[in-house]
Amino acid sequence: MVASLMRPTGGSGVQTHVRTFQGYLESVSRSCEFVNPFAARSPLLYPVFGARMVIRPVSSPAGVWWYRHWHAQFLAGALRSRLADGRPAIVYAQCPVSAGAALRARAGQRVVMAVHFNGSQAEEWANRGEVRRGGRLYRSIQAFEARVLPRLDGIAYVSAFARRVLEERLPALRDVRSVVIHNSVPAAPHRQVPRMADLVTIGALQSQKNHSYLLQVVADARDLGRRYTLSVIGDGAQRSRLEALAGRLGVADQVRFLGYRPDPRAVVAAHALYCHTAVSESFGIAALEAMAEGLPVLTGAVGALPELVRPGVNGGFWPLDDTRAAARVLIAMMDDRDALAAMGAAAATRARSDFSAEVLGARLLAFLDADAGARAPSRLPDGPVLPRSYR
Repeated sequence: MVASLMRPTGGSGVQTHVRTFQGYLESVSRSCEFVNPFAARSPLLYPVFGARMVIRPVSSPAGVWWYRHWHAQFLAGALRSRLADGRPAIVYAQCPVSAGAALRARAGQRVVMAVHFNGSQAEEWANRGEVRRGGRLYRSIQAFEARVLPRLDGIAYVSAFARRVLEERLPALRDVRSVVIHNSVPAAPHRQVPRMADLVTIGALQSQKNHSYLLQVVADARDLGRRYTLSVIGDGAQRSRLEALAGRLGVADQVRFLGYRPDPRAVVAAHALYCHTAVSESFGIAALEAMAEGLPVLTGAVGALPELVRPGVNGGFWPLDDTRAAARVLIAMMDDRDALAAMGAAAATRARSDFSAEVLGARLLAFLDADAGARAPSRLPDGPVLPRSYR
């Protein structure tokens, strides 16, 4: 039973992870139910969720608290109705809030969580500008994670980087049964697509994805004599600002903002090189999807990305603090078309051999199945998911 705060479809890496794993389970005839807060089917659900639209403009931290608290409450209710009979099951939670809801709702079932985040969800909210780093809500989110995560029956980290960062912050997690299983991707279909642009990137248009840096690199490359076209897949609060920046840099005619695409891989396949400028990644599933489509990856050597990219083999690294130097790295890679094609072929091969949905899906299922029939400790007591102070 997959527990998530999100809807089953969408452009996030978490949703891609769930869809890919569900596809693997279906291929091996294993049942899986997706449960999110909307499964509660409460008449109060939409009015309560809609209230956040009124709260958020007044106080972003209050909006974050409201989102986390009420999503957890409705998710716990939906899970409780499905788990009350005590039948053996594994709840595979996709974040700390959904894990906490599952621990509250279970009746002897095991709860395993996937770690898709870097160290703490508090940091993710801070990166979005929704909470103040070090503020009361930030600290209360971290305290919630410290209280709940050691109670888990298992943790599946999507990268060695994600495990290292979280265990350094919460050493008690070293005593929780865990495994590192990278995200996987389905094999690329055989398709012929016309070239759409030179460069492509995928990611929500938020500050931590660092798209403004990539636009500056494209502008610097132009100043150095190379005019590259760029497709930006994804949407977000910074879109208008980034479009304005492209205009000021004089590259508006080189950059296409494509917005959200339900099948970004079909678009990625029409490019020569995948570019990534995020300042940190717990995994980097968009880069892996590009590899699966036969594109080399040019990225900063941050987070888990060195677990994917082998410089000179299936891509390369560029600096994230010097746009002119990054432009020179880009030009050197794009100018050597034979090497670029060879790296693209190596990227596709590595995606198939090391990150296939069949191989990694089987590993994840084996980890979840290892003690599926065992009785878990008693559930967490009911109560608020977070302290009621949020400022």
